[in-house]
Amino acid sequence: MTRAERGDLFDPDCPTRRLLDRIGTKWTSMAVKVLAEAAPQEVRFADLRRRIPGISQKMLSTTLRSLVRDGLVARRVEPTVPPSVYYQLTELGRSLEDPLARLRAWAEENMPRIDDNNRLADEDPTS
Repeated sequence: MTRAERGDLFDPDCPTRRLLDRIGTKWTSMAVKVLAEAAPQEVRFADLRRRIPGISQKMLSTTLRSLVRDGLVARRVEPTVPPSVYYQLTELGRSLEDPLARLRAWAEENMPRIDDNNRLADEDPTS
């Protein structure tokens, strides 16, 4: 496998493309936000699920497993019955919060314009 040229989003090995494949879901960004707000404290699985509206238990498990595998989140299990599972951002995960916060700020500022453009396109019979 060859190393992708920096910034070549068309190359499947491009680091930016590979990262977006991992963190580009709404569930991932929501999980990182909840964990960042709690940092440096840990958050229990059930608390994460309550704080992320609409996420299923399976999707949260899948999302967290991916974040743990990538080293963005640390997982700790207490051997209770049932086991208590805790999550927190790693140093690498905490470094992701600032870029995601900037993306959220951009979205909040620009989504009204994007929504307006979509409304106009829906009203235009030629589009």
